[in-house]
Amino acid sequence: MAYPVITNCPVCREALKITKLQCTHCHTTIENEFELSKLATLTQEQLYFIEIFLKSRGNIKEVEKELGISYPTVRGKLNDIVAAMGYVEKKSEVDERKVISMLEKGEITPDEALKIIKGD
Repeated sequence: MAYPVITNCPVCREALKITKLQCTHCHTTIENEFELSKLATLTQEQLYFIEIFLKSRGNIKEVEKELGISYPTVRGKLNDIVAAMGYVEKKSEVDERKVISMLEKGEITPDEALKIIKGD
């Protein structure tokens, strides 16, 4: 019986590496250090969400209906998956424009504007 691949050590929770592959037909064994894909590190719940998302061809309204969750929840789950895969969300230019507009209107100080742009 095959078990799903675990990606973290059950003792210390650090990332595991695959070091051995074996053919079930001829029993050839290959030993080395192999990397898992980013998708392999996701939880079963996250993989199920991705499956629904892809089946819906990225249509968030369809994902909402299929999973019975709200738009903000769908967006939140997407953001969590993106972060879990190691992608950092870039600040949009729209945010920076908004900060500059607030600065020009005197709603915030230059120091506050810098903190917002830097994400402090």
